[in-house]
Amino acid sequence: MDPNKRPETMERITTPELAKAFIDEQVEAIKAQVGDKKVLLALSGGVDSSVVAALLIKAIGDQLVCVHVNHGLLRKDEPEMVIKVFKEELGANLIYVDAVDRFLDKLAGVDDPEQKRKIIGKEFIEVFADEARKLEGIEFLGQGTIYPDITESKGVKAHHNVGGLPEDLKFELVEPVKLLYKDEVRVVGKALGLPDKMVYRQPFPGPGLGVRCVGAITRDRLDALREADAIVRAHIGTLPEVPWQYFAVVPDIKSTGIKDDARYMGWPVVIRAINSVDATSAQSIEIPWSMLCAMRDEILEKVPGVNRVLWDFTDKPVSTIEWE
Repeated sequence: MDPNKRPETMERITTPELAKAFIDEQVEAIKAQVGDKKVLLALSGGVDSSVVAALLIKAIGDQLVCVHVNHGLLRKDEPEMVIKVFKEELGANLIYVDAVDRFLDKLAGVDDPEQKRKIIGKEFIEVFADEARKLEGIEFLGQGTIYPDITESKGVKAHHNVGGLPEDLKFELVEPVKLLYKDEVRVVGKALGLPDKMVYRQPFPGPGLGVRCVGAITRDRLDALREADAIVRAHIGTLPEVPWQYFAVVPDIKSTGIKDDARYMGWPVVIRAINSVDATSAQSIEIPWSMLCAMRDEILEKVPGVNRVLWDFTDKPVSTIEWE
């Protein structure tokens, strides 16, 4: 039987009871595979890597070494949440790497989207490899591969795949959720006791805010984006039916505004909220006018450098979900 093919008889994990049975099964499988060796995991704070981390902690405790790389392109308070949940609450053996300057210095002046992606991916692998070389006794690499990664991407997606590690770092893979769909991973995460804000974290691109700070990234515009994005998510997250994805974009353009009776140049914040099933198509959702006005007022009051708020209500196609 192909270990990367989901058995037709495998029941969908839809209840806490089924999730518990899956967890018990995987804990035993992990123990059998790993034994007394150590596992290294790149913990982004996303749903998949977080669930894998919680599973591994339950199975092998401090034999797991988690590395959380803060590249400066995460959303507001995300690094703090990872530290709080995994280090303080779950007692994980967690290494936090502040690589903000390293990433942003490499990205300075780069405005091509594909080049930005390549820099972010390459730098992440180098940072992760640097940390891996400092450790002893690591024989396994944990990954948050899920079933769509295998069926749709001919392997694992780039934000999970650290298979690009240098030749001197050779690890056996541990992929406990590789036969699950995203909705099943969330059910398992809930059963493992992870907080809702982590379990139901909306899709987030591998390059993070790097593709929403459109054009060449500057630290001041990135800070404005992070603050505006937090405001947008706080408001739209209260809708009775929360959309599949919602966020802010700050493009590299300026327009004239007025402040203290004087003209000045400021950035626009673009609000985007869509529904989708598989991201191959997406429909813009209707945002209540009162909510749009509330977001506008809070952004203009609290986010330095911004003087306009726009709403992108374009469907995919013809637009893509992300701006870059």
